[in-house]
Amino acid sequence: MDWFPLYNSIRIAAIATVITFFFGIFLAYYIAKLPRMLKGVLDCILTLPLVLPPTVIGFFILKSIGKNGSVGKMLMQLFNTKITMTWYASVIAVIIVTFPLMYRTVRSSFEAFDKNLIYAGKTLGLSNTFIFWKILIPNCKEGILAGIVLSFARGLGEYGATSMVSGYTPGRTATISTTVYQLWREGNDALAYKWVFINVVISFVVLVSLNLLEKKAKNGGHK
Repeated sequence: MDWFPLYNSIRIAAIATVITFFFGIFLAYYIAKLPRMLKGVLDCILTLPLVLPPTVIGFFILKSIGKNGSVGKMLMQLFNTKITMTWYASVIAVIIVTFPLMYRTVRSSFEAFDKNLIYAGKTLGLSNTFIFWKILIPNCKEGILAGIVLSFARGLGEYGATSMVSGYTPGRTATISTTVYQLWREGNDALAYKWVFINVVISFVVLVSLNLLEKKAKNGGHK
């Protein structure tokens, strides 16, 4: 059994999660402080990938980084290289698909945070950087961890957008999702079931992790 699809799926999801972690946290932090109307507009824009079909997202990505897209043409002219049909094209797709999960989860945690702690820190002369990393982040860690878990799990199972921008090439771009689809097309149900089982196990572990985080957050709130 070739384990590359599992390795590639984990690699793509992990890289995308690290990137969405930083972008999600910083955008959630600054947007949460904006006026309600402006915040609402930006929320709609940033969370749009959450409701769009993955194939639509893949279509827009191809129109940007494909060989006929503006970014794709520029990369071809400058570096004589293309992004599409590579595993790192899937990273771009997963970042776009999973970002809303990280952003919404973290922003909710920031908005629920007791602002009096921030005001107290400023009164003591603490810098905004110190307050952010030493006060805000530690007190919102359950929400942040939940965002990380959700983003990673969603990225691990992404199919629509990644299949459009990376396709299916064994040993190069194959992921768990695209492998299951390919095996189904070939009529290899036995091997497809094995990958489905692996995906179910991973999903179960993710759900258990989320439940533990929620339970920990509730217990912490009762202290």
